[in-house]
Amino acid sequence: MNDEAIDYAGVFQALPGMVALLTPDLLFADANEEFLRAAGRTREQVLGRYLFDVFPDNPNDPGASGMRNLAASLTRVVTTGERDTMALQRYDVERPDRPGEWEERYWSPVNAPVFGPDGRVVLVVHRVEEVTELIRARGRPGGGRARVLEAELYTRARELQEVNERLRQAHAREREVALVLQKAMLTAHRHVGHHRAAVRYRPAVGALNVCGDWYDLVDLVGGNRFGVAVGDVVGHGLEAAGVMGQLRSALSAASRVAAGPAEALSVLGRYAHVVDGAESATAVTTFIDCDRRTITYSSAGHPPPVLVHPDGRTEFLDQATDPPLDARPDPAPRPEAGTTYDEGATLVLYTDGLVERRSEDIDTGLARLADSLARHREEDPESLADAVLLELLPPGGATDDTALVIVRL
Repeated sequence: MNDEAIDYAGVFQALPGMVALLTPDLLFADANEEFLRAAGRTREQVLGRYLFDVFPDNPNDPGASGMRNLAASLTRVVTTGERDTMALQRYDVERPDRPGEWEERYWSPVNAPVFGPDGRVVLVVHRVEEVTELIRARGRPGGGRARVLEAELYTRARELQEVNERLRQAHAREREVALVLQKAMLTAHRHVGHHRAAVRYRPAVGALNVCGDWYDLVDLVGGNRFGVAVGDVVGHGLEAAGVMGQLRSALSAASRVAAGPAEALSVLGRYAHVVDGAESATAVTTFIDCDRRTITYSSAGHPPPVLVHPDGRTEFLDQATDPPLDARPDPAPRPEAGTTYDEGATLVLYTDGLVERRSEDIDTGLARLADSLARHREEDPESLADAVLLELLPPGGATDDTALVIVRL
């Protein structure tokens, strides 16, 4: 070995197998020649671009899960700093020479962290081996390469089984603690002022996606008034539950002294700037004056509340929308709007887990919510809440947690 420095860039390009380097934000930092060749992409088509913009899921396959699974694996590597070996994945690839035409492909991915001087993950090594031919060779006689690949897959499967078991145990413990914390903070409200209210929280299916959503109902100072708010923290587990608790408490306190919902959200936005984990958090709050029968509201990047009038007409309160809580560096006031209601109307606040679905426009989910609320409007808040959740949440449970507040005015 001479004293010349090793050309690691050259080594990287010469590596056997498909290897790419991704930033923690999942942008391509580099890709070796084998990766580009097998993926059918040029270097210019990938470098600097978001992974899932280059390789989205097959839109023609409603059951496609490759993108979701890969994103979860890469996020685990960035978050934990640990290598993650994935199970065999089907991940179709669009033919670059024939846009709109997708090829069925199968892959065996391994993702590993690269640490910077401060110990943080600065890159992710995404190594993937295509096993499409192995899958297609099932049942065919002979095939030495297929046997070699099968042996490697078996070894990886054993490693994956051990890793997944440790992850399941850790996630189960975290989920249990987070749900206890969530339950302690989000107490049930049967009444607010003299009005009946129903609240629901439904955790997402799976150990990771839990405890980012919250709600609050608070009596306001001065007159026959109260406030209703919901919010959503990006993230999962105990960290998201902790951030959720801070934002909920801060908005509850701000609402008691603020002149209106816009001022309350402005205060909360300034507070969110100094809370780690509050990035891109959303919230919407409403102030209800029962004597004047008015609702004033303001939204920070959150889906609009729904006012269901006694005659069945639904009104989305979407005239005071603004960016998420921490997305405004300037101190300019947030927008605020108002509307009136008649006795017997119903106010509904919710989080996006109730209306958003993968590969579906959110307007479709909002229309589905409005229809359900109108049809069940004469039911009491508790029954109405149950009916809405039954009709809007998937039978097997949602992949995002859901909060729902219903108040009969």
